[in-house]
Amino acid sequence: MAGIEPQPGIMEIELYVSGSSKIDGVENVVKLSANENPFGPSPLAIEAYTRAAHQLHRYPNTDHAELRAAIGEVNGLDPDRIICGVGSDEVLQFVANAYAGPGDEVIVTEHGFSMYPILAHMVGAVPVEVPERDRVVDIDAILGAVTDRTRLVFIANPGNPTSTMVGEGELERLASSLPGNVVLVLDGAYAEFVDGFDGGVSVVDAHPNVIMTRTFSKIYGLGGLRIGWGYAQREMIDVLTRLRQPFNLSAGQMAAGIAAVRDVAYTEKCRAENARMRHWLADALAEHGVPCDTSMTNFVLARFASAEEADACDAHLKSNGLIVRKTGGYKLPHCLRITIGDEASCRQVAHAVGQFKARRT
Repeated sequence: MAGIEPQPGIMEIELYVSGSSKIDGVENVVKLSANENPFGPSPLAIEAYTRAAHQLHRYPNTDHAELRAAIGEVNGLDPDRIICGVGSDEVLQFVANAYAGPGDEVIVTEHGFSMYPILAHMVGAVPVEVPERDRVVDIDAILGAVTDRTRLVFIANPGNPTSTMVGEGELERLASSLPGNVVLVLDGAYAEFVDGFDGGVSVVDAHPNVIMTRTFSKIYGLGGLRIGWGYAQREMIDVLTRLRQPFNLSAGQMAAGIAAVRDVAYTEKCRAENARMRHWLADALAEHGVPCDTSMTNFVLARFASAEEADACDAHLKSNGLIVRKTGGYKLPHCLRITIGDEASCRQVAHAVGQFKARRT
C-alpha cells in the first residue's frame, strides 16, 4: 500500500535559516545578524499594542480597513489597492499561490532573498537563478531568462544581503519588457531606508502585472509582530484577497501597525540615525581594509579576501560577543552581513574587525 506523498517541490525546499541570536558560553551578546531596528518600535506602537490587550476576547476585523487607511495615508496610496499579511512573506506567498504552479518557472537572482526559491518549490514551480552583476540585480540577465513557462520574477530592491539597488528607470524597463502574463514582484522590505524612494509605486501604477511588498519588521521595529503589506492594481489585489485567511492579523498587530506607520517623526529619526551610522561603519571598515558596497539598507555587506578570512573574522567577532550573519548560503562565502546597530554596537564591531585584521598582518 502506497504511503502519503507531499505535493511536488515540497521536499526540495531548503528550510530558511534566520540570523543567530546566541553564542554558547556568552551571556551578553550584541545581535547584528537579523537587520532589526536597534531602537525598537515607536513608543506609540507599544502603547497601542498594550491597549489592545484589553480586547483579546474579541475577534479582530477581517478587512484591515484602518491599517490599510493608515498605510495609504502616510504613503499616498489608495487603501483599496493594499493587502495586509503576516509579514510581507505571507503576501509573497499569496502571489506564488495565485500565479505559479507545477511546471512553471520563477526567476530569482543570484544573491536574492532565500525565501524566493522556497516559495517557488512550495507551489511546485521551478526556481530559475540568473546572475547578478557585481552584486547588483542585472535586468538584462532577467529578461534573457524569460521563457514561455515563466510566471513570476522576484526582485528585492534594495537587495538582501547585498544592500544594493537598481533605479526606477531600470525597474520600469523590466516591467515594460516582461510578457503580460508574468508577474513582477518588487520586494521593498528596506525601501524606507532610501531617501526619496517609494518602492516602485509608479511602476505598479503603470502595469497590471506588478506588485510591491513592504514590511513593518525593519524600520518600524515590529519584527516580533509579523506585519506586512502589498500594493498592486485592484484586479490583482482582488485575486490575492481570495487566498487570505480572514483573521490573519490580530487586533494587537493592527493597532501597533497603525500607530507605527503614523508616527512619521519617529520613523524619520530611525532613518536618519541608521544613515549616519551606516556611513560611519562603512568608512571604519574600509579603513581596516574591509570594503563594502554603497549600502541602501540598515546593514552593510563586508567583503573579505576569502571565505577563510570571513569565517575567521566571524569567529573573532563571536569571541567578542558580536553576532553577524555569514552569507555563504547566498553564494557570498567571503562576506559578512552586519546590521547597523546603535552607535555603541557599531563602534564595537568596527573595533573588533580592526583587531582581527591587525593580527593577520
